[in-house]
Amino acid sequence: MDHVTVLGGSGFIGSHLAQRCRDMGLAVDCPSRDDSWLGGDLGAVFYCVGLTADFRQRPMDTVEAHVCRLTELLRDGRFNRLIYLASTRVYGLGDEPADESTPLTVRADEPDHLYNLSKLMGESVALHSGRDVRVARLSNVYGPDDPSENFLTSIIRSAVIESHIDMRTAGASSKDYISIGQTVDLLIRLAGSAQHRVYNIASGRNTRHDQLTQRISALTGATVRYAENAPIVAMRPIDNQRIATEYNATYHNVLDDLQPLIDRFQTDKSS
Repeated sequence: MDHVTVLGGSGFIGSHLAQRCRDMGLAVDCPSRDDSWLGGDLGAVFYCVGLTADFRQRPMDTVEAHVCRLTELLRDGRFNRLIYLASTRVYGLGDEPADESTPLTVRADEPDHLYNLSKLMGESVALHSGRDVRVARLSNVYGPDDPSENFLTSIIRSAVIESHIDMRTAGASSKDYISIGQTVDLLIRLAGSAQHRVYNIASGRNTRHDQLTQRISALTGATVRYAENAPIVAMRPIDNQRIATEYNATYHNVLDDLQPLIDRFQTDKSS
């Protein structure tokens, strides 16, 4: 692999992926949103196009990003291998660990399931396109320069800027988190060699909200308040043994990586 194309290269994951590939000496293209790039040789393609926090307000754009642009690429693009960035969100809530073969449940009338349905449609069309495709289901990716309004970023911002965190979900709520550095490393490996077609890219451990808020409070001095009768929203633990075994991967604990995320907002606050 000497040439890669990163679609969505201006986003959080895409920009880190492009930079890591450049650091490796690879030729990297990050084309714009028009389709003029479809006629050229794309090499290995990372499909990082997508919406996250605002998908509920932008349903049409969500499907366009996760499915429609993808089908154009699969039909007309010249590439060696495509890595489609999907999400472990499709496994939903629960206590039982979910691996890549776990049956999935979605409902068309659930607003929150629009994201899951669109990602699964993207997975399905990619896997049945007859092209060389790998699907990477990512858990919650974090890093100090994440510009999104996701849960972890938002509570750290509140802790630093407002010195207080208001929690609308219970402390027993939990998610899996994986660092941007580890995510990028594993995605690049999938572009080179991969025994399977679908992989969970996750730390393999859920971190509770109260663990996060206690640690953030200790590091920032922020106070924390949980709403009365706040619901428990516990995502299913993610089984990452497939990729961990294939690539001998080890993972950081998000609780040990919070200081750089906090430093970013403290720098912004003082500037």
